[in-house]
Amino acid sequence: MLNVRKDFPILTKVHNGHQIVYFDNAATTQKPYQVIHAIVDLLEHHNGNPHRGAHILSIEAGEVYDEAREAVRRFINAASSEEVVFVRNTTEALNLIARSYAEPKLKKGDKIVIPISEHHSNLVTWQRVCQKTGAELVYMYLDKEGHFTEEDLAKIDDKTKIVSFAAVSNVFGMKRPVKDIVARAHAVGAIAIVDGAQSTPHMKTDVQDLDCDFFVFSGHKMCGSASTGVLYGKKAILEGMEPFLLGGDMIEYVQEQSTTFNELPFKFEAGSQNVEGAVALHAAIDYLEDIGMDNIESHEYELTKHCLEGMKKIPHIHIIGSTDPEEKTGVITFTIDGVHPHDAATILDSFGIAIRSGHHCAQPLGAHLGVEASNRASFYIYNTLEEVDYFLEKLPLVRKQMGFND
Repeated sequence: MLNVRKDFPILTKVHNGHQIVYFDNAATTQKPYQVIHAIVDLLEHHNGNPHRGAHILSIEAGEVYDEAREAVRRFINAASSEEVVFVRNTTEALNLIARSYAEPKLKKGDKIVIPISEHHSNLVTWQRVCQKTGAELVYMYLDKEGHFTEEDLAKIDDKTKIVSFAAVSNVFGMKRPVKDIVARAHAVGAIAIVDGAQSTPHMKTDVQDLDCDFFVFSGHKMCGSASTGVLYGKKAILEGMEPFLLGGDMIEYVQEQSTTFNELPFKFEAGSQNVEGAVALHAAIDYLEDIGMDNIESHEYELTKHCLEGMKKIPHIHIIGSTDPEEKTGVITFTIDGVHPHDAATILDSFGIAIRSGHHCAQPLGAHLGVEASNRASFYIYNTLEEVDYFLEKLPLVRKQMGFND
């Protein structure tokens, strides 16, 4: 198991007499000292507006901002830093693609194909595109464990222009066959958009190997700070897209009635940028690479396997999706007979255990499964087998505290 807990100051927090057990990592991750110190160092020594001044602080801010972009390029193996656009989060990246790529190109008769399990940011976005363009939004409904069926994949046909899907579902925790789906999209002339929010923090990412046209993810789910995201796009596609936001620094020359735009990637980065977030993401990438992405994946596998085995032995617990740890990242979504998920989360919180409860920004999936709300435990590099055992020890007490006599 990994030995990194000492790097995360928040893990010493005590709540209700219990040291906190943080199992809400699919929502956001905690930050190590290495990331915290990188942000402080920037603000203390290099704080300026990048690419906007001849003075030393602006120059240094520009340098660290550019270094962060190169770190991202290396981390996901993009061909060029021109293909790496900084945004606020995965949601903004998907909206940028929808507004700047999809809306100008799609028309009535075209199809956008997505799984029913997608996060709202990769679903509501395409609803709006279809409402504006007359295109059709088509769903792949998956089997009860979260796998794609041949019937699902057959929906990617010659009318399909966009296939957009998560590499890992934030509800099922399933690892998707990304390369196969990308290849199917390309075979019919469609583009493939991959939401990597739940995969990038947990496994190696190689966008050139995947051959996806766009890949998006958020920094805060991988030990970076909030409001920092990344849009990767193939250079030839990005060059043909109009900017999503307009304003400072994304322009080349402005006249009274017309404007020419900056080169890639800057034409998509309007206004003063989140340098602190970029620096934090760079530090987070360095931190994760020092641990090793293969080691991270193996660590989470052991936690997930152990937790699944324990949960299967507890009566009245129902796991949503596959229970095969080989197919999953460290995400386990479940319900408890007779207990609303919010009540379950509140009771577990009284023991210091932090999990997620609700619809997980995936209401259409809940409706499809007939599950209005559920609980989700999700693991990361600093979680331990001892914490999993503590969770398994307290989980049966939820029904007891709700008045059930099991």
